[in-house]
Amino acid sequence: MRPYRVFLFVLACLGVLAVLCVVLPHEIVIGERTLRWPTLAEVFGTEEAYTRPLTEVEEENITIPDTLPSPDTIPSLPEKPEERLVIPKVKVDSTSDSRIYLSAFYASLAEAGARTVRVMHYGDSQIEEDRMTQQIRQILQDRYGGRGAGLMPLAQTIPSLTVRQELWMSGRRVNPAQGPRRYMVHSFKRDQRADGLYGPMGQMVYMADSLVKGSEEIMAVCTPLDGRAHYTRWQVFADDSIDYTFAGDTVYLRGKGAVYGLSQESSTGIIVDNIPLRGCLGTVFTKMDNNQLQRFYREQRVRLIIMQFGGNAIPSNRNPGTIGAIVSGLRDQVRYLQHCAPEASILFIGPSDMLTQTDGEWQTYPMVPYMDKLLRKMALEEGIAYFSLYRWMGGAGSMVRWQEVGLAGSDGVHFTRAGARKAGNAVANWILEGIDQAQSAATTQL
Repeated sequence: MRPYRVFLFVLACLGVLAVLCVVLPHEIVIGERTLRWPTLAEVFGTEEAYTRPLTEVEEENITIPDTLPSPDTIPSLPEKPEERLVIPKVKVDSTSDSRIYLSAFYASLAEAGARTVRVMHYGDSQIEEDRMTQQIRQILQDRYGGRGAGLMPLAQTIPSLTVRQELWMSGRRVNPAQGPRRYMVHSFKRDQRADGLYGPMGQMVYMADSLVKGSEEIMAVCTPLDGRAHYTRWQVFADDSIDYTFAGDTVYLRGKGAVYGLSQESSTGIIVDNIPLRGCLGTVFTKMDNNQLQRFYREQRVRLIIMQFGGNAIPSNRNPGTIGAIVSGLRDQVRYLQHCAPEASILFIGPSDMLTQTDGEWQTYPMVPYMDKLLRKMALEEGIAYFSLYRWMGGAGSMVRWQEVGLAGSDGVHFTRAGARKAGNAVANWILEGIDQAQSAATTQL
């Protein structure tokens, strides 16, 4: 082919593409996928590029401390207005320190030397492996006593940094999928219970199920891994039809019925449970039997419930109305837990900064700051404490900096183990800071 014909062909192709840039919309949504088509301004480089303002943690030569000022008092950070997306304004009282709503938990700490004070940390995949919870537990136990990792399922499907578990049936070691049948409140319908009897962890196993041979006798070996002083007692939460005995780190169970969880703990001090619900929005507590929850929370002296949810709603939603509906659903869960545990304080931890790629650039999902504000507003209205991971990290785009220093994963969503330790330390120190402030105020009044 002659050179001038090649030139004309290329020119024709560019002309067709130019027409498509003008005619086609900038975004085309096909099912769950979004197809983006560049504009002529973007092609020729005449469109002004958006440069996100640096946040505090992104300033060069500034390290990320274990604690920052209270999330309630961090000033608002500049954010890029999202094009083609109208996000309603949410008025939030930024002057209130929500730790005043932890007063019931603070008061219970005076009794930690004589009895247990239980803290239950429910969350999504951000707390899997005992991440974040491990630091909260360690800091609280170092100050107020207590030992052990707390609650764990009989069939531990997610490895833990704190306890290694082995499950044995019929004289052989099995994985959780081969073990007794599991029921989970946040799973597929076939794995759910109609009666809502999941226990405090939202999951349980049923021993002696006819479909699982050998599940009438189970041996679970639960070995602490964190190097800290061992627990001083076991607790097994199960139907009366289940018999059990202990020998060191091993518990032997026999019978037919439900096992709701095992607990390695002490008879006094702080007990902190890690309860990850992978992929969960956090709107499942109302599916759990209230009588069962009330009994557990009362008898086990639960004085603080931590809820850490919201992140799973971000990637798949760009509609403010949908986010508002999810937060409304979380409000219902808060009220339900307040009913089930009237003596407990509740702390809600909002989602961290989360990144998505737009035109090849990592940017904060537009719904993250909106959900953060909605959640804080909900928390203040319902009388519970709120910790903003998003604002503590540094606001919009801070996850980029966290990735650069090895504190966040390549997905732009989850912390690394080092990042989770830093975040867990921040939450625990924020809680203790509230205690110190209350004590200081009381001393000043005297």
